[in-house]
Amino acid sequence: MNPSSEEKIVESWSKNASPWVTAVRGERIESRKLATNNAIVDAVLSRSAHSVLDIGCGEGWLVRELTARAMHVVGVDAVPSPIEYAQDTGGGSFHVVSYEEIASGVLESSFDVAVCNFSLLGKTSVEELFNAAPSLLNPRGALIVQTLHPVTACGDLPYQDGWREGSWDGFHSDFTDPAPWYFRTLESWVSLFRNSGFRLFEMREPLHPKTQKPASVIFIAELAADKGC
Repeated sequence: MNPSSEEKIVESWSKNASPWVTAVRGERIESRKLATNNAIVDAVLSRSAHSVLDIGCGEGWLVRELTARAMHVVGVDAVPSPIEYAQDTGGGSFHVVSYEEIASGVLESSFDVAVCNFSLLGKTSVEELFNAAPSLLNPRGALIVQTLHPVTACGDLPYQDGWREGSWDGFHSDFTDPAPWYFRTLESWVSLFRNSGFRLFEMREPLHPKTQKPASVIFIAELAADKGC
């Protein structure tokens, strides 16, 4: 896949912002409704956090859920349209910020938790974001990532890192031009955390109640001892 894949991710989500908001707010995505939404909320609550940064927040549902639990939550996304929906709805603080801008240090605040909920699709952009993540966290802070489970998401393709074609299979016909995404094995995810200054504290595998297969994987990582304050 050509080097413009990172740009195509943002282009795709810009085109599909409106149908995505409709799908999320209408609870039309079964796996989210039955498993993964509650799973990521529970993961953040397990940290007893007071402040949270939601990276790739989309239309802001997770920000609103956590704000309702008396947390101070900031949501950022590289695509302006979902942020506009989020700001109109309220329930948190929302800003248009790209992953590259986060990596460059544009965010001056620090948080108890930084969470990425199905929002890490690229290669270089994700690696740069991980490298910057320690600077976003307070002492004893945590980075929490929910993503497609590599074992179930691999399909019939080789179980190895690499770019994959996107798909809107199972979604409404309003969705177009699916975003490419960079597949990582479990081993690669673990290495990414370690190489970025984190210690993987916990890994959760929420099961889809109908299929009894992993609907996702959730990584909960803390700053390594030599990265803390």
